[in-house]
Amino acid sequence: QVQLVESGGGLVQPGGSLRLSCVVSGRTFTFSNHAMGWFRQAPGNEREFVATIDRSGFSTDYPDSVKGRFTISRDNAKNTVYLQMNSLKSEDTAVYYCAAADSAWAGPGTYNYDFWGQGAQVTVSS
Repeated sequence: QVQLVESGGGLVQPGGSLRLSCVVSGRTFTFSNHAMGWFRQAPGNEREFVATIDRSGFSTDYPDSVKGRFTISRDNAKNTVYLQMNSLKSEDTAVYYCAAADSAWAGPGTYNYDFWGQGAQVTVSS
């Protein structure tokens, strides 16, 4: 059983920042062997890719919508992946999901990820 628990969501004004964290646990799950990703889903929309990071933390990828504003990172000693979100906009409002892939690198499709967290609400509003 693999568990992913997100934290750090909340309400922030436009232009503000938030940092999401996701702690991964599992008796047979070696965090440092797995790529990690962040996705988001707004009401009425499909789940969309936000960021991915390879197992070592050296390679990352983002869609144009968040590139330059969001940064994904990981601490393999703490089994934790982070998403630093700066210059937030109202259109960033969504439930943010952490995901783990059963591979060292994973692309942007949701089908590349095998384990998912329950999500954290991020609301950007004045």
